[in-house]
Amino acid sequence: MLYRVDMKKKNSMTITEKILAAHAGRKVVTPAELIDVRVDIALANDITAPLAIQAFNEIGVKKVFHRDRVVLVPDHFTPAKDIPSAQQCKILREFAKIHHLTHYFETGKAGIEHVLLPEKGLVLPGDVVIGADSHTCTYGGLGAFSTGVGSTDLGAVMATGRLWLKVPESFKFIFHGKMNPWVSGKDLILHTIGDIGVDGALYQAMEFCGEAIQHLPVSGRLTMANMAVEAGGKNGIIEPDQITLKFIKSRATRPYKIYRSDPGAHYTEVREYDASKIHPQVALPHIPSNVKDVREIGKVEIDQVVIGSCTNGHLDDLRSAAKILKGKKIASSLRLIIIPATQEIYRQALKEGLFEIFLSAGAVISTPTCGPCLGGHMGVLAEGERALATTNRNFRGRMGHSESEVYLSNPAVAAASAIKGRICHPQEVIKKK
Repeated sequence: MLYRVDMKKKNSMTITEKILAAHAGRKVVTPAELIDVRVDIALANDITAPLAIQAFNEIGVKKVFHRDRVVLVPDHFTPAKDIPSAQQCKILREFAKIHHLTHYFETGKAGIEHVLLPEKGLVLPGDVVIGADSHTCTYGGLGAFSTGVGSTDLGAVMATGRLWLKVPESFKFIFHGKMNPWVSGKDLILHTIGDIGVDGALYQAMEFCGEAIQHLPVSGRLTMANMAVEAGGKNGIIEPDQITLKFIKSRATRPYKIYRSDPGAHYTEVREYDASKIHPQVALPHIPSNVKDVREIGKVEIDQVVIGSCTNGHLDDLRSAAKILKGKKIASSLRLIIIPATQEIYRQALKEGLFEIFLSAGAVISTPTCGPCLGGHMGVLAEGERALATTNRNFRGRMGHSESEVYLSNPAVAAASAIKGRICHPQEVIKKK
């Protein structure tokens, strides 16, 4: 692993700086500058939107800045788990109707927001996307600047279509070489967070590049950008390439622009990793940086496995889990919960026969929802229980009781562990050919 700081050439900018400059109407921006930017997409969910709507109403404006650019997705406690959550969703529904929002996604058309928006072509390369959810940074996987804000800030964005922010420094991560079998974007980002810590990129743009990144599918790129916030990052971002363009070609709903970092752009730090030396990773309780190679975990028995979330509820993730589970049964000592991230992913997984594999293995399949990721529903943990999940956070009490434990992994590790009843490497349940 190498460390260095690049020297900046005059007017050279990173991809993040270029996007922010364009949206601020400037030729050049530099880190630490306070700027006012034009927002392409403003996003909120059933937990954060009600407060944003309250702030919006207090401003006193009559309509949102653009009815095509304000997106509301009820996904956290949906389908509504109780009366309070139903009331929250009702607020979104009524606001969307009053303001004739083009993109309000009711339960039967929705899914987890950070997977749904790329799927629908609503977020695109070069965008500035602001959401009242910390994992809004997900869209950097498509080459957009996207970040989370508080609900009050979002209320102002919904009214004005603009936001002031400080230009972040940029931190580059280069992944050389090819990835090992059963290693995914989840493992690369867990390895990174384990290396730099949960505040290692505080208010910085985490830029990912290198051979391993170039071979990642879009789902893996979105996963890496999604978890940039777990290292304190302001945003995560990957330059668009042919894989990106192929993904958005049939989805884009409006024009977009590709930005790339200049060769002489400045980075506070550059870290380089050999991807061939990275094996499946597991984050142990109670912090995402408590990361170990799965082979070093030892015998950790588990009560529940969750495969889903905005981090790993993609179709690629379900396919990975199905390869492990096909023809096998989960341990009688645990529960396996599968949560496709969107209705479209749900439909395709059903069409491909993945559901039959999951059901035959002994899993339960949920409708698209954030569910247990934040201790909402569909798999909350009891006292003393231990879960392995493909989600993004493992804080104390995150998935239920404060005396429960959450471990994080990729879908292949999760599926293999469900079979063994303990955390293990996929190779333990897959015979070598």
